[in-house]
Amino acid sequence: MPTVNLQTNVPVDSVVTSDILKDASKTVARILGKPESYVMVILKGGVPMSFGGSEEPTAYGELVSIGGLTPDKNKQLSAALAEILSSKLSVPPSRFYIKFYDVKGSNFGWNGKTF
Repeated sequence: MPTVNLQTNVPVDSVVTSDILKDASKTVARILGKPESYVMVILKGGVPMSFGGSEEPTAYGELVSIGGLTPDKNKQLSAALAEILSSKLSVPPSRFYIKFYDVKGSNFGWNGKTF
């Protein structure tokens, strides 16, 4: 059930969106060792944002998971997702923040129930 929510001020077209969704999904599944069938990725482009007083390309992300998040995995995820945004949208890694949430199963719902 890892869920990645990415927002950027860069406009995205359907081809780039599809590439980012696929790449992020595979990356998160691989790093966390969870089936990709459980991974959800959300991408919002063209969101008004500034970073350091500048509206140059920037992005913000949040990753929620029931377990699997460790300091080492978070570093790997941060680097991998930053690379995807850099290569696909020209968002420099220095202009990308990501927040990690490790939640209890009882605090995450799916299929009409909680985990």
